[in-house]
Amino acid sequence: MSSQVEVRVPDIGDFDHVDVIDILVKPGDVIKPEDPLITLESEKATMDIPAPSGGTVVAISVAVGDQIGEGALILTLAPAGEAAAVAPQTAAPQAVAPAVAVAPKAAPPVEAKAATAPGDATRSIEIRVPDIGDFDNVDVIDIIVKAGDSVRIEDPLLTVESEKATMDIPAPVAGVVESVSAAVGDKVSEGDVIVVLRVTDSAAVAPAAPVNVPTPPVSLPKVAATRVAPPAPPEAVTSSKAHASPSVRKFARELGVDIALVYGKGPKGRILKDDVQAHVKEVMRGTRGHAGASAASGGFSLPAAPVIDFTKFGEIEVTPLNKIRRLTGQNLHRSWITVPHVFQMDEADITELEAFRKSKADEAEQKGAKLTLLAFLVKAAVVGLRKFPDFNASLSPDGEALVRKKYFHIGIAVNTDNGLMVPVIRDVDKKGLYELALEVRDLSKKARERKLTPAEMQGACFTISSLGGVGGTAFTPIINMPEVAILGVSPSAMKPVWRGNEFVPRLMLPFTLSYDHRVIDGVAAAQFTRYLTTVLGDIRHILL
Repeated sequence: MSSQVEVRVPDIGDFDHVDVIDILVKPGDVIKPEDPLITLESEKATMDIPAPSGGTVVAISVAVGDQIGEGALILTLAPAGEAAAVAPQTAAPQAVAPAVAVAPKAAPPVEAKAATAPGDATRSIEIRVPDIGDFDNVDVIDIIVKAGDSVRIEDPLLTVESEKATMDIPAPVAGVVESVSAAVGDKVSEGDVIVVLRVTDSAAVAPAAPVNVPTPPVSLPKVAATRVAPPAPPEAVTSSKAHASPSVRKFARELGVDIALVYGKGPKGRILKDDVQAHVKEVMRGTRGHAGASAASGGFSLPAAPVIDFTKFGEIEVTPLNKIRRLTGQNLHRSWITVPHVFQMDEADITELEAFRKSKADEAEQKGAKLTLLAFLVKAAVVGLRKFPDFNASLSPDGEALVRKKYFHIGIAVNTDNGLMVPVIRDVDKKGLYELALEVRDLSKKARERKLTPAEMQGACFTISSLGGVGGTAFTPIINMPEVAILGVSPSAMKPVWRGNEFVPRLMLPFTLSYDHRVIDGVAAAQFTRYLTTVLGDIRHILL
């Protein structure tokens, strides 16, 4: 009797549903332990899921385009040495399917409690938050009704959002809204009163209903958002990826709007009903004419870029951007149009630092590390952040406060074949140079091999982008929000430096500090870069 092994998705960090972008095996394949089975891609990273043991693939339970989470069944293995009855392959791993929309958990029946005696012709009932899973305090992100509104059974009342899903709370009965007990920004839990309805005795409580429910009709005309497709269109952001509640999605469908084209101005880029209406108005005015205009405008009244048919000039090839490149571009664009960037340039004399680094190269190699300049830059950055704490901060979402961090996590930009990735070295202030050198090596290797976990790319306070191994004389990097500064380092070069009575050859390191002018002024930026040149010029400051 065969003892088949079920291979399931392991713990992949703080992500519940990630896209299956590649199936690497098929039924009948003989695999070894650690062989990659499938490739997953989140908004932060791409990762392979390895085989926990060897054997023969019996059946595959996922397909390209599926969204899966921890514990989901990937495939079934027959252990090595056993004959496997291979099941017919029902999934189509080679055919790339569109991303599957994962519906949030349907809201169970909403608890309704009578506020008056049941014998009344009409009565008031309290509508309470139902069981919404393993979440205690969830954010109210939208109030869909107001006092005086008439609602039908299963009409959405409000929208809540947890870390995992956005869902509407539907009405269990028909009636008239007497009062709304919640407000946008409140946190609610199971059993909290959200609405009081005035109902008749004939109103019946609805059974458990799906969260995607109809909304009342609106007065805006239907306007179809136009999309101009290139000869071979690159992969577009699907509607299922748009950050919007079920009621807003329904509202967009009623207007004939592709919600993937709508720019969300709510918290975390959430698309609100007002955003859909604004999108319709832009289309009617002719200010949003193609798929790229939404992203290009970024909420500003920028003219749409013209659509050019490049085929009339000659042969072309259109290569779709992968998800990481696409999201990186969106994030950098958002930072560029949101943050007022200012750039402070300077150069440090690293002649003594480089001599010390070379003198310790053999010792570092014995410890398995390669002592590069980047390890010194990471350490020096922390010294600067300690002295100038505003650089180790983030602006609060409302722009009214500065969040200063007491920890020192440094991001390092790594160029990979899959796009730019920024792994994070944590607690740099508690680590020595050799330890940092090892971590820089390991994280860079994992980034290039697409093995970084989402947790390894989160929490940075400050980022360093080094082009020392590539070339150039200077560049101005874009700030990695919500950080307020980034250091761009260019290749060092020998230069003649005047030392009072003669020129002497010194190894000079040029760098640029990009900073958020809402938080940091020019004087502070100049002081920071000057202090950084002092630290790099005499590495004994690292010990202070």
